[in-house]
Amino acid sequence: MELLLPILILFGIIIFLSLFTYFIPIGLWITAYFAGVKVSIFKDLVGMRLRKVPPQNIVRPRISATKAGLDVSLDRMEAHYLAGGNVDVVILALISADKANIPLTFERATAIDLAGRDVLEAVKVSVNPKVITTSPIAAVAKDGIQVKAICRVTVRANIERLVGGAGEETILARVGEGIVTTIGSSATYKEVLENPDRISKTVLEKGLDSGTAFEILSIDIADVDVGDNIGAKLQIDQAAADLKIAQARAEERRAMAAAREQEMKALVQEMNARVKEAEAEVPRAIAESFRSGNLGIMDYYRMRNLQADTDMRSSISGAGDEGKPPQPQA
Repeated sequence: MELLLPILILFGIIIFLSLFTYFIPIGLWITAYFAGVKVSIFKDLVGMRLRKVPPQNIVRPRISATKAGLDVSLDRMEAHYLAGGNVDVVILALISADKANIPLTFERATAIDLAGRDVLEAVKVSVNPKVITTSPIAAVAKDGIQVKAICRVTVRANIERLVGGAGEETILARVGEGIVTTIGSSATYKEVLENPDRISKTVLEKGLDSGTAFEILSIDIADVDVGDNIGAKLQIDQAAADLKIAQARAEERRAMAAAREQEMKALVQEMNARVKEAEAEVPRAIAESFRSGNLGIMDYYRMRNLQADTDMRSSISGAGDEGKPPQPQA
């Protein structure tokens, strides 16, 4: 029992010191004091702990800002942290902008940071322009020859348009559109190869950086190559399509002719059947004429002689016996 009391006291002292150093970071307060930053222990440090704001995430950037000659209050920095911003990046961006004589306020920097853009990278790009290389962009000149061009676009970040401005994808899309328009308006591909700077001049005149977060400084043609003969390929494809259409129409005409031929054959067969049917009635008609006295024996022989004469004339003229009507029977 005598040993338990000192142990409890020691344990209580350890807990008290842990809570004291947690709510009151003495080391951070000493660092701020000697850095010339006024920080209240209870109002600022303890208040930040109660508001669930890590004091080091606010005090250390404030020290950096003070040493750089910037006056940023702890309340504004803490408000930006509670809004979900990155205080360290914002302070570093303000320091870099101040050293580069770039006008950038704390409100503008926090707005850029909360918009999801890297404000420090934006300041760096504003100081040191960035080069964006496009992928090979293919276009076809008026003579049907394909031309492929690769451009390098030098851009500088526009701090004023970082919030709400379009990004690199828009720049690349507009540059690609300008290249396609310039090449497409050229009479021949040789004009593009002879004057590649015409592409950059035409693209720059279009004001492609309007509404974007960047300012285009220059557009340089890195490479220009001749591609395929698109015009010839299109003509070949068109000829192949025309050939297929002609073949289809010829097949349609052949089918119609075959159907017409079958129709005519059926008609001829029907006519032959009717002729045979009529020829079959001739002997009956002759016999009926004999019985009724309308046809005599001499009339019958004259008809046979006339028919024999007709057959002889047909054989002499080269007509065959095919289709020859049968001889009438008495």
